[in-house]
Amino acid sequence: MMTLAHRRSRGVHRTLSLFRTAPFRRYIIGIAISDTGTWMQTMAQAWVMTSLTNQAVMFGIVNFAAGIPMLVVTLLGGVASDRFDKRKVLAMTQIAQVIVSVVLGCLVRTGHIRLWHIIGAMILLGVCTAFQLPVIAALVPELVKREQIPTAIALDRTVFYGCRFVGPFVGGVLVERWGAASPFFVNAFSFVALIVALMSLPPPASKPSFQEHVSIHEGFRYLVRDRTMIFLTVLIALTTLFVVPVVYVLLPLYVRDILGFGPREMGWIMATAGIGAIIGSFGLLMLEPRRRLNALYVNVVAAVLAIFMMSRTRSCLVTAVSIGMLAIVLSVIFGLSNIIVQERTPNDLRGRVSAVFGLSFFALAPFAGLILTSASDLTGMRVALISASGVYGVLALGTLMISGQAVCDRPLSPALGSEFVPGD
Repeated sequence: MMTLAHRRSRGVHRTLSLFRTAPFRRYIIGIAISDTGTWMQTMAQAWVMTSLTNQAVMFGIVNFAAGIPMLVVTLLGGVASDRFDKRKVLAMTQIAQVIVSVVLGCLVRTGHIRLWHIIGAMILLGVCTAFQLPVIAALVPELVKREQIPTAIALDRTVFYGCRFVGPFVGGVLVERWGAASPFFVNAFSFVALIVALMSLPPPASKPSFQEHVSIHEGFRYLVRDRTMIFLTVLIALTTLFVVPVVYVLLPLYVRDILGFGPREMGWIMATAGIGAIIGSFGLLMLEPRRRLNALYVNVVAAVLAIFMMSRTRSCLVTAVSIGMLAIVLSVIFGLSNIIVQERTPNDLRGRVSAVFGLSFFALAPFAGLILTSASDLTGMRVALISASGVYGVLALGTLMISGQAVCDRPLSPALGSEFVPGD
């Protein structure tokens, strides 16, 4: 039996080998800088909102505004990913986000920011994200060799969640020292790094011609005939409904109203989410396929316990630990699901299948935020949290019991990985 130390050694070796691949190395550096700026702005925007409203449901409405375009446009993003040059599509989304960040920063700096400004900006950012996520999901496997795909995806998620540690902490410091507008302007500059990295990537070895028929229905058909993907879709949907809003929607008001803290403390608590996410992502690097089902069981139980602890405590430390646990859960469940989907999907369908699978998050995230925040306004935040933990535990564990060993099944298609040969 492979020891833990041996698995760690193999995981480190696989990770380091990725950095010898020049295109992937340039991409990962660019995305790290860009994501750090994004999380800085996310923290600052959440804090600005606490000065504009006391209603939890308004945070849900802002989340809804960001999610609705993702629900409507994500499938188009999947088609665009398989039909056009992924580098150019992704670069265009970054340029649009630069403009939005600068406009929001100016509004905050001049004191003219209003809730409707944030809602409008989130709609625009939602459109950008709807194109960006399926493109990134399909791009990363193209930058590495076939056998490196799981490690590349896990490392990409590790960097993303690592930015959740650095970004909110730095954002909190900037808000306290130089005002709430400063993270918006820094974020605008951070997108340049990813744009430069994308433009330096070599073109793919092959791509569909503009005239080639590319239908999203093929992505649907491929997913629904795969039992493993169906169970993962249900699990992601449940996690989106009951876990995601706790971390991404309710946290600002929880920190201010339940704990009674300010922007610096909120930045620290959000940073613990980054630490937890990094831990979860590193765990993916060492996770063997035969242990995937057990990993999902453990993380569902951890989510239930973490939300329950938040519903009962007034301690900043307990809250930070709980948020860190939830970040581990989200990192493992979403990351592992993405790895399995990418392993089981052929190259020419990867963008569309990623978009269809992503609907289990995109279609529910806007409504999940509204549901939990509305429940919080009606019953109190603690009651809403304890109810979410109980319902999630029953439904998610039930899904895993029914699925059995499906998540450990061999992929349906032998045409895994990328034909692209990495180079300089």
